[in-house]
Order: sequence, then C-alpha cells, then structure tokens
Amino acid sequence: MNCAECEILLHALIDGELDAGHARDVEAHVADCSACAQKLKEFRAMRDALASADLKEAAPASLRSRIDAALPPAAAPARAEGRRKIFQPSRRSFFGGFAAGSALSAAIAASLVLTVFRPGQEQTIADEVVSAHIRSLQPGHLMDVETSDQHTVKPWFDGKVDVAPPVIDLTAEGFTLLGGRLDYIDGEPVASVVYRRRKHIINLFVAQRLGSEHSFVSARTVQGYNVRHWSYGGLDFWAVSDLDPEELGEFVDKISAALRPSRSP
Repeated sequence: MNCAECEILLHALIDGELDAGHARDVEAHVADCSACAQKLKEFRAMRDALASADLKEAAPASLRSRIDAALPPAAAPARAEGRRKIFQPSRRSFFGGFAAGSALSAAIAASLVLTVFRPGQEQTIADEVVSAHIRSLQPGHLMDVETSDQHTVKPWFDGKVDVAPPVIDLTAEGFTLLGGRLDYIDGEPVASVVYRRRKHIINLFVAQRLGSEHSFVSARTVQGYNVRHWSYGGLDFWAVSDLDPEELGEFVDKISAALRPSRSP
C-alpha cells in the first residue's frame, strides 16, 4: 500500500468502517510511514476537537431587553359586574408562552430532522456496499480468487459465508466474470462476485438478510455509483458499478433470468 491509497482509507479507519483485512493494511503502512502516521494523528485530533467543541450559540441577554422594551405596557385586567374576567397577556405570560412555543417548535423540528435525515436500514446498507465497492477498486483488493471459471469461484466461498452465492458466467453476453472476494457489510461477511463490462467493474454482493427483502429491483445512486437491490431465493443481491443505469439494469436482468429455474415447454 502506498501513501495515496492509505490516505483515502484513513478516515474510514478512524470511523471503524474498514473490515479487518483493510484495517490491518492501513495500520501496517502507518506503522512504517511517518508522514501517514502524522496525518492519522491530525485527523484524530480534528475529530476529537469537533466532538468536544461547544458549538451552541446562546442569544445575548440584551435581546430580551430589546424585545421587552418594544412591547406595549401591560394593561390592568378589566372587570365588570356580572361579566367574566377578560385576560390581558402580561410580559411574563408572553415570554412564558413564547418559551413554551419555542420548545414545542424545537421538538417538532427535531423530530422532522430525525425523520428526514436519519437514514433507514436500506440507505445505510446502500452506503456500505458503495464504500465496499470503492475499497475494492484499490490496487490488490478487488479479488481473493481470480478466475473466470464459475465452478472454481462458487466453491471458494464454502465455509467463508453462510450460503455460497450463485456464480453466473455472463462472459458470452458482455459481462466478463473476473472472480470473487470476501467482504464485510454491516459487520457481516458477504460474498462479492466481480464482473467487468468494458472498463467498468461490477460488484455483485450476495448475502442473507442484508437489508429489507425486495422481490422487485430497487434503484438508487450513491456517491455517483449506481446501485440495484433485489431478493430471490432467500438471498439479497446488491449490484454496484459506475456503469450507466441502463447497462447495469441489463446486467441485473440477465442475473435474475439465470437465477429463475427454466420451464419446460
């Protein structure tokens, strides 16, 4: 691993996003490279500084005084015989209501932020498979078993994952089988079957219970990479590539068709 490759992975190492193999590679390089060790130290210091910094801004006391001065004088409650007391808000009640309303608004806003911005499991897994795809593109990380023989790739996964993935050779249809790799998504070992379309790499991640079940193909784009997800036969499939959406869809269609049992006429 060189310094350029290491620097890309330093933040992932700090955040605990690397699998054990990649983490060992980065740590081994840092142990022998003073420049990268210094960068790692600086990144960690920056993270700790941001985590401990008091970034809340309190409104100055003068702001309350200015609002108080701008309010009309409090009027005495009007009373009349046989009539109920008419309420006139005082400055105290105004600010009490203002504070309660602000707290309620803040709570509502916080719930909206959590609803809108907290990623669901599906998006979280999509982010992780794209990160794994990007890591695989680093030199020496794409494949653990390099062969176009599907009968060699499939048994290689035996004992490494819960269920050996289906390995389909689509070389004759323009998607060249390159081999396979053991990867980790959401802390679980998963199989990645690697294909190439011209100069574009496709990682097909296969595992059990990797995201919610989809009988249909869901499509999304993450960090500029196209992602397709579907489920079949108790397995989850995630295809990731910078290939254009139409060609990646064609790849998914061919994989899906090969997974379905053929029907006799």
